Amino acid sequence: MLEVERLEVSYGALAALHGVSVTVRPGEMVALVGPNGAGKSTLLKAIAGLLAPRAGAIRFEGKPVSAEPPQQIVERGVALVPEGRRLFARMTVRDNLELGAFTKRAQKERRARLERVYNIFPRLFERERQLAGSLSGGEQQMLALGRALMGLPRLLLLDEPSLGLAPRIVESIFSILAELHREGMSLLIVEQNIQAVLTLAERAYILARGAPS
Repeated sequence: MLEVERLEVSYGALAALHGVSVTVRPGEMVALVGPNGAGKSTLLKAIAGLLAPRAGAIRFEGKPVSAEPPQQIVERGVALVPEGRRLFARMTVRDNLELGAFTKRAQKERRARLERVYNIFPRLFERERQLAGSLSGGEQQMLALGRALMGLPRLLLLDEPSLGLAPRIVESIFSILAELHREGMSLLIVEQNIQAVLTLAERAYILARGAPS
């Protein structure tokens, strides 16, 4: 499904990734672990089209995507849940979710997807008219994940989904990810909670200083 081949990404003169190769097969959950500053988030951003690679290739379902804009990559079926959630704090829960269904493919199923997200996260339904910035950290993570699911992804990229959350909330989030995986979704997860993510993932890649370890 996803093939990243010898990817190189730089921030100006600073090289962030050196020859990184990653594969995610259909229906597979893969973990990406390593120390802070290893380039894990950079890799996810490059896959999502937010950073342009200097060299290497990214293919999704056999087609090159490294030169495509982020919205086209989302249209193809790739969604990123970024570190820090990046919600629109002054918009409601419902508005944030509906923004996740901005592509033509997702617009056709917007109502059904909204119902699905509310079934997965009943708390979001309870808070749908509440401003996103007023939610708890756990609720905001649910909203960020729900927004990504609104786009009908086949591959979900998650950057530190447990960051800053209480253990009980982390357990709930990981339980939901496991359920999505059982339903056939492919996931690539960057996570510092190595023990937790390795209980779910089928394989793991280790990055150190921007290179495979």
